[in-house]
Amino acid sequence: MKKIFSLYKYAGKYWIYAVLCPIFMVGEAVLELQIPDQIGNLINYLRYTSAEALELMEILKYGLILLGFSFASLLSGMIGGITAAIASSGFAKNLKTDLFRKIESFSFANIDKYSTSSLITRMTTDSNWIQLSFAMSIRMLFRSPALFIYAIIKASRVSGDLSMIFFIAVPFILLGLIIIFLTAHPHFSKGIKKIDKLNEVVEENVRGIRVVKSFTKEKAEINKFEAVSKDIYKEFTFAQKIVNLNEPVMMISMYTVLIFIAVIGSQMTGTGDLTSGELYELITYSFQILINLMMMSMVFSLFIISKPSRDRVYEVLHEKPTITNPNDPIMEVKDGSIEFHNAYFKYNESSEKYVLNNINLKINSGETIGILGTTGSSKTTLISVIARLYDLSSGTVKVGGYDVKEYDLKVLRDAVSVVLQKNVLFSGTILDNLRWGNKDATDTECIEASKIAQADSFIEQFPDKYNTYIEQGGSNVSGGQKQRLCIARAILKNPKILILDDSMSAVDTKTDKLIRDGLKEYRKDITKIIVAQRCASVMDADKIVIIDNGEIIGLGNHDNLMKTSKAYQEVYYSQNKEVK
Repeated sequence: MKKIFSLYKYAGKYWIYAVLCPIFMVGEAVLELQIPDQIGNLINYLRYTSAEALELMEILKYGLILLGFSFASLLSGMIGGITAAIASSGFAKNLKTDLFRKIESFSFANIDKYSTSSLITRMTTDSNWIQLSFAMSIRMLFRSPALFIYAIIKASRVSGDLSMIFFIAVPFILLGLIIIFLTAHPHFSKGIKKIDKLNEVVEENVRGIRVVKSFTKEKAEINKFEAVSKDIYKEFTFAQKIVNLNEPVMMISMYTVLIFIAVIGSQMTGTGDLTSGELYELITYSFQILINLMMMSMVFSLFIISKPSRDRVYEVLHEKPTITNPNDPIMEVKDGSIEFHNAYFKYNESSEKYVLNNINLKINSGETIGILGTTGSSKTTLISVIARLYDLSSGTVKVGGYDVKEYDLKVLRDAVSVVLQKNVLFSGTILDNLRWGNKDATDTECIEASKIAQADSFIEQFPDKYNTYIEQGGSNVSGGQKQRLCIARAILKNPKILILDDSMSAVDTKTDKLIRDGLKEYRKDITKIIVAQRCASVMDADKIVIIDNGEIIGLGNHDNLMKTSKAYQEVYYSQNKEVK
């Protein structure tokens, strides 16, 4: 229940509609239950009044009363439906917005905990189930119980003895619903989790569609999709079959009650203990009790189906970001100096081995630093802790003379511009993408940054030049073009520290050198860190850091390392095909 109320707070400013809806729905129920009373009175009037004493005006009075109650009930129900639609739509908007904001606040460590496909499922499928259960709850969670209780009260007033049948039947029905809930819930949970896998298969396939087609693996991917779909089908079908049992359980129970009332009521009518109108009222109330029990069971079923979704969304909303702002953050990074002191890092606290192991490194502001190492040597991890994309497990990393944990996150990340290995462009024009680095950048500044990144030459070849539309993920530009656009975007941030994480791997050596030459002339006070696997990309750096298995095994410029570092010599000679 705590999770339900915790999520229902997202009604926000739409709470007034969420409150009005059940009021009008209960009003509809009360008005609807006045109709059997009036029909019963009309039947008694017609049945027990002689033909000579019948008055047309009296019959018309009953007709007008019935029409009034019917119209008022219909109007109340319509208003209840409209307010439910507004409340549930507003609730869904607020919930999804807050969920998205929460995901945006996550650190890399938080995101690593969930897969991308799982977060997408929680934002879409899970949120939609919660919205549906919210809409049903404010419409039916009050209306149906109100009708149910009111109908039993009215039935008790007509005949207390006959109404006892309801009190005998209801506990058995509730027991059946509890058994259904306990049986079906685990299978709905499994089914929802398997939707994550389905989304993962789709996402992976769409992103890698060129590879799929080049290897003619379409059939294999279809088979993979069908296998996951079949698993989801099995889980939901089995769970839905269990939930569907609530209908026959209630139908059998309530129609048995109706038979008893019809048989015993007929006998009581014959003996004069019950009038014909009262028997009609009892049968009508029995149908109302049956219908509203059915509606309550539907709401109950929806709560069963949506419970796994509520749990999953609640989990994300209450996930605590591992990286947060300090209480009194520093709001300015004075320069681009960097210092690692006894730095250790591991992605999982339960892991025995550290990914970064006792890193001690000092980088002066304005220096150009090369970081060289094999794949998996923790180069990316080393630069990730500078911008607090991850926090160290122990030790410190300082930027501008202060521990990175003391800075305001936005201030720090604005001062540290990182071009990651996986270059991402977004839907929009080239200018739109470049201005991710600086939303106020002028066209001239965008062109200047593009020239430094060697992107201007190919941009000018497009018919629309800088207004060329970039498709989602940058699918309409090559890997090298994408890298250069991302470098230009990073330059536009005017950072204190510029980090290129193997971000020139898709460009040729000539372009690589032109970019490095351009960066040399661009604001010499900026600290530049170039992560690479090619010696040529870092050999003119002020310092080159050789890293292997998370440890620094070499430090110096090209000439020093050629004399002192065997690891650097091996890489250099292998890439330049020279013999020592």
